[in-house]
Amino acid sequence: MEPAQRDDEIFDVVDVLDRVISQATRREVHDQGLLHRAVHILILNSSGEVFLQKRSMAKDTHPDCWASSASGHLDAGEDYLSAAIRECKEELGVSFQEFEFLFKITPSTANGWEFVEVYQGLHEGPFSLNPAEISEGQWYSAEAICSLVREQPQSFASSFIEVWRKFNEGFEAKGTCA
Repeated sequence: MEPAQRDDEIFDVVDVLDRVISQATRREVHDQGLLHRAVHILILNSSGEVFLQKRSMAKDTHPDCWASSASGHLDAGEDYLSAAIRECKEELGVSFQEFEFLFKITPSTANGWEFVEVYQGLHEGPFSLNPAEISEGQWYSAEAICSLVREQPQSFASSFIEVWRKFNEGFEAKGTCA
């Protein structure tokens, strides 16, 4: 099986304030735990459901796990919004020109030492899923995702769980995701 990513991709390495300090390959960034950047996009439909992707078995981290609608690293020199637009095109076959910025997450072991900007977009589908990246996709209600994350956390990419918990702080206050 061909890998879904290349170890020689070049990423910006950043400091604790998310300022670029150097560049390194994907392999170096991951092997050395260097701070770098990523985006996650949550695509909602008019019913308020969220489209989740199941990562392909070819992914180097969290293969065969459910994750955000689209996500990925920023290439060297790329800004967060451009990466979000690119990832939706590459993974879902959908062209977006704007998203709603939701929040930013700081690096941690759960997200692989990434600064993560999270965006939201609206789309009804269908999508043209990239099989190198995604094995399947499905629409879920927020309540169903909360239940699955609580009951089967091993079925999700750890970075998605971090994104989802932050996204659903309002649901948690109501007891939906508690």
